[in-house]
Amino acid sequence: MPRSTIAVETPAQRADDASLSHGLKQRHLSMIALGGVIGAGLFVGSGAGIAAAGPSIIVAYSLSGILVMLVMRMLGELSAAYPSSGSFSTHAERALGPWAGFTVGWAYWVLLCTAVGLEGIGAATIVTGWLPGTPQWMWVALFMVLFCGTNLAAVKNFGEFEFWFAALKVAAIVLFLVLGVLAIAGVLPGTDAPGTSHLSDFLPHGGHGLIVGLLASVFAYGGLETVTIAAAESEDPVRGVAGAVRTAMWRIALFYIGSMAVVVTLVPWDDPEVVDKGPYVATLDHLGIPAAGQLMNVVVLVALLSAMNANIYGSSRIAYSLVRRGQGPKALARVAGGVPRAAVLTSSAFGFVCVLLSYWRPDDVFPWLLNMIGAVVLVVWIFIALSQLMLRTRLEREEPQKLVVRMWGFPWLTCLAMAGMVAIFWLMAQEPDTRVQLYSTGAMTLVLAAAGCLWQRTRARTRT
Repeated sequence: MPRSTIAVETPAQRADDASLSHGLKQRHLSMIALGGVIGAGLFVGSGAGIAAAGPSIIVAYSLSGILVMLVMRMLGELSAAYPSSGSFSTHAERALGPWAGFTVGWAYWVLLCTAVGLEGIGAATIVTGWLPGTPQWMWVALFMVLFCGTNLAAVKNFGEFEFWFAALKVAAIVLFLVLGVLAIAGVLPGTDAPGTSHLSDFLPHGGHGLIVGLLASVFAYGGLETVTIAAAESEDPVRGVAGAVRTAMWRIALFYIGSMAVVVTLVPWDDPEVVDKGPYVATLDHLGIPAAGQLMNVVVLVALLSAMNANIYGSSRIAYSLVRRGQGPKALARVAGGVPRAAVLTSSAFGFVCVLLSYWRPDDVFPWLLNMIGAVVLVVWIFIALSQLMLRTRLEREEPQKLVVRMWGFPWLTCLAMAGMVAIFWLMAQEPDTRVQLYSTGAMTLVLAAAGCLWQRTRARTRT
């Protein structure tokens, strides 16, 4: 495609967010950025990574954390220059052409909608554990209606829910880190300093265990992109994105790497409770904190509900942006009260269908759907890196004043990040558990890319 074809900003791109409200305040964005890195996967899913990698899980989270920091910096540079509810989808279209925006946008939409269903099931499982005898489907339906209604009303409602959800998650993990550091120092009553006794077998399963831990840690970081989607509806999008991206480094280091270091220092990596109960519950039990399991269940429930809320919001805005750019059913572009209500309803409905599939077809269709979205986050990151690589030079030449956030060490660190992503794809292909996810996601991406190219050519013909 000629360069001039993709360099021109279309009216749809310029009007992408014209009808949306700007009801998110800076405090909403700040807390969304803080809490966005704390998901249920960190509290529960990290146990499998620890069991595979042992204490070297610290290295795994550090390596994947560095990669995520670079991706967020690239995305921050583009989103500060071009604030849009379509975020990386809009950037991909601007850099590579409409087919790229179509591909990455709809792939991410499927990911978020499916995640809404999974999070609803997880939250309902926790509540039915507290209230046995109540049907799980009832709680899933209640949560879906609650957050669909919240997102239909006004964007500030989404912001308020996320503000308090994030505040609770941040408070919980900060308290965990404080207790852990006191225990490691030997000053927490009733505990002795463990020293490095649990760190001696650093690579219990060798390089293979580290690879499994690395792959597990990569996908725990998914969801950080939401803040750049939300920034488009804030009072000051550029300031919001810049602030969120600049604090990403310490947030990742503190919440992820710091908590993994606390867990493996205090609890033997091969303790069965690390997997059975989750690393945080196992650590709190080890410290003798009363009712640790129930306390963490509350935190995990909050994390799941927060993710449901954020994913309904993010999926609706991605869909709205795609449709406004002519890449989907026009009905989804309807806006009322500054909210794309048709997109909210459609995204919520897709999420509920995923819940129904988990009941109706748990052995074939549902696992196929989960495999299909398994590596979408990596696909998104690849498109972000390619877009930043292409648009940075253009920005410096044509609109240098828009470079409020700059990618470090451009272009070398961008290329290094892309090489890291390719390496993760290769590692996924070597592992039986992740190979199916890689191929399924690849097949979906190719189908969407073909559809995007066909749509792009059809649209070009109708215009000539």
